Amino acid sequence: MSLNNTKSEGYELLLAQVDALLVSNWISNLSNVSALLYEHFHSQEGVQKDVNWCGFYLANKSANTLELGPFQGKVACQVIEIGKGVCGTSASSLKTVVVKDVHLFPGHIACDAESASEIVVPILYNNEIRGVIDIDCKSLNGFDEVDARYLEIIAEKLSSGLNF
Repeated sequence: MSLNNTKSEGYELLLAQVDALLVSNWISNLSNVSALLYEHFHSQEGVQKDVNWCGFYLANKSANTLELGPFQGKVACQVIEIGKGVCGTSASSLKTVVVKDVHLFPGHIACDAESASEIVVPILYNNEIRGVIDIDCKSLNGFDEVDARYLEIIAEKLSSGLNF
């Protein structure tokens, strides 16, 4: 079995767990999904991940910022301007951003100096930004297209509950 098959199988299990936990309360959903994602990265067989932060930032459109939501990991930046850093870039472009080396990303916001790579996936509702999934890793090249594909599915599952 290839590494990507193992990784995809792990994500398929994660998707089933997300489906089983989603309720009508968005705070519960984001809290549980951040915990599921964090545990997923720390328990994947055959895949070494040094994920050190996993969580959400929620869009405050009137302030043009992303504000800290539920997460797992160290204390985090509380407010990020849309268009700034990896999270803000994803929010402004409405696209997933995979950064293999955060130290080479122009304008990277270092909330945790140990982070070396990052993936940020926008959560959209009616093609408008509602928030982002943000995951940091201590290793370079921590994320790839398989991670992006499955995290985008999770973002889509969460999007209808973030209609505010």
